[in-house]
Amino acid sequence: MLQKKWFQLIVAAIAICLLIFLLHEIQFFFQPILTYISAIAIPLIGGGVLYYISRPLVEWLVHNKVPKVPAILVVFVAFIAAGYFIVQFIAPIAQQQYTRLMDNIPEMVRMVEEWVTYWQQNQDIMPDNVTSAIQNFTDNLQSYLQNASAAVISVLTNILSFLFSVVLVPFFLFFMLKDGERLLPFLTGYMSEKSPKFAKSFERWARSVDHTLYTFILGQLTVSVAVGVLLLIGYMAIGLHYSLTLALFAMLMNVIPFIGPFLAVIPALLVALFQDPIMVVWVAIITLIAQQIEGNLISPNIMGKALHIHPLTIITVVLAAGSLAGFLGLLFAIPTYAVIKATIKHFYEEWKNGKAEKSV
Repeated sequence: MLQKKWFQLIVAAIAICLLIFLLHEIQFFFQPILTYISAIAIPLIGGGVLYYISRPLVEWLVHNKVPKVPAILVVFVAFIAAGYFIVQFIAPIAQQQYTRLMDNIPEMVRMVEEWVTYWQQNQDIMPDNVTSAIQNFTDNLQSYLQNASAAVISVLTNILSFLFSVVLVPFFLFFMLKDGERLLPFLTGYMSEKSPKFAKSFERWARSVDHTLYTFILGQLTVSVAVGVLLLIGYMAIGLHYSLTLALFAMLMNVIPFIGPFLAVIPALLVALFQDPIMVVWVAIITLIAQQIEGNLISPNIMGKALHIHPLTIITVVLAAGSLAGFLGLLFAIPTYAVIKATIKHFYEEWKNGKAEKSV
């Protein structure tokens, strides 16, 4: 019975459950380690994201005979120039539009109340359930808008607190770009002294994870920026109010795979409804065109099918991560899942190859 596959699976499942229970019981032991990890998480993740964004440029410059350190300095100058442009030209306009939008919320509520009053005066021609639904909506509209405003302010507050933690990001980024390619040979060289076979396996796994993260981060950010630019052009073309703020929000939401685009269009549709109901149609058309361009031209050429993740899996993972960890869960769900999937796939292939070698 000990050799039966089902028995081994049951034993493995029980062992995993016991391990999880044990870790939960002694979590106080790991608290100092978790505190340290949380302290360096933001600069490490921020530096890692910027590393994958800037690595192609550094590699291109080095390939064209530019020494590595000057190439890295070129990247830093590019980031500083981009930051200056955003602060000087984009941020003031976005802040002004956001302030106007918040100031106009009471006027939007008043317009809804007028519509509801009109409908109530003609409620004899409307079904009771429709009248009740409209009444509930208008009763809760103010709280909905206030909650949305509070959520936006909370996100902005978190961003400001995040900015205080990014002081170390340039240092992490510099050394990642300068010495990142030496890390894997250093580790595998040390491992080769103990187990050459394990060192080769580890190298294949590390390169697989690196490719997964590189594909997702660079591809998703490129797609998000492209969609944001397309929506900005479309919103400005139809004269939609707060076009820059809405396009920036859409760009941020598009970082979240699959679900993000649906979240991104909601504020634009609401603004269009209050500005001019016919605008809703135009916003829907512009969003559809932008998503078609992204889905048929941009994403296939930039990301392709490198991650091999089914849309249903994406929805499930994103929703589960969002319920557990909020916005950060939505943001990191897919790359985390992709890394775990690449890891499991790697070890499964290693196990299968090892089994094939034994049978020969």
